[in-house]
Amino acid sequence: MYSQQELDDAVAAGALSADAATALRAHVERQRATAIPDEEQFRLITGFNDIFVSVAAAILLFAVGFIGQRIGQAAGFQIESDGPTFLAPLFVAATSWGLAMYFTAKRRMALPSIILLLSYAFGVLLTAAFAIIFAIGPDAVDNNPQAGGAIGAIAAAIAGVATWVHWRRFHVPITVAVGAASAAGIAVGLLVAALGQNAEAARQVILGFVLFLGIGVFLFAMWWDSSDRARLTRRSDVAFWLHLLAAPMIVHPVFTLLGLNDGSGSVAEALVVLLLYVALGSTALAIDRRALLVSALAYVLWALADLFKRFGAVELNVALTALIIGSALLLLSAFWHEARSVIVRPLPEKIRDRLPIVSRTAAITQQAA
Repeated sequence: MYSQQELDDAVAAGALSADAATALRAHVERQRATAIPDEEQFRLITGFNDIFVSVAAAILLFAVGFIGQRIGQAAGFQIESDGPTFLAPLFVAATSWGLAMYFTAKRRMALPSIILLLSYAFGVLLTAAFAIIFAIGPDAVDNNPQAGGAIGAIAAAIAGVATWVHWRRFHVPITVAVGAASAAGIAVGLLVAALGQNAEAARQVILGFVLFLGIGVFLFAMWWDSSDRARLTRRSDVAFWLHLLAAPMIVHPVFTLLGLNDGSGSVAEALVVLLLYVALGSTALAIDRRALLVSALAYVLWALADLFKRFGAVELNVALTALIIGSALLLLSAFWHEARSVIVRPLPEKIRDRLPIVSRTAAITQQAA
């Protein structure tokens, strides 16, 4: 690996022409910038310093939160005698913003930026929720789902506004997904407040509503994806986090509403899980996102283990399940591009034009243009 200074020295010494050095730099930049669509690339760690800074930031945020809790208790702001105080998450959120001013705005460090955004948003959410509970009294919330839902909706709304402000200042890709989660939290909180005391009926309605919201987040993610089909810009990173949010919001309600995770499934239910996983896998291949497969993995592991157990392989059911699923996923990863081609090419042109590009050559050509 040659540094820019070493290339300049080689040009000055006559060992390399200026045109050759420029061509070499351009070639390296193209190689680094070319994103292969099927790799689903996004920035998480740019170096070990990201991990170092993230660990240090987590330690500092823990200390700040602990100090805030002690100050809140001394000032009498805690909920009940030994409960939390809104100063602890407030201190965490404020510190997270301050750290982001350097590590996100100036250093552009990927992993610390994600951690600081999450601690900031979650800190604002808890600050709002704890402050409201402290103001109205914890007795007003106990065994009162309407009040709990309303408080959750208000806190999520405040966190959503704070997240939008963070996006305007720092533009961290995960921020859009956190904002979408806040919007979903507002909707679910309002629904809980409206449903009342019937817990079982409310559970079914809430699961169906979360599924509806998950589909909405998925379509929002596809809107971001369709604006960068070659996966070359930050918009692709935004779509990645939105898909990561949408996947459990879709998968968990579907399997729960079908009664497939109550621990007493039949062979038919296990087969339904496998068929659903195949359908999810086909969708994941079409949109070139693996989040759906990962979110549904626990269900398909249970289904296969249950099938092996019912057919007599009690002692080896876990090992056989892990062997089959692990092998299948590794094969799918190895031949992901070929499998995508099989799924995508027969689709209508209008749909193909909104999906990520299958051809690597097309992606590189679009980047060059």
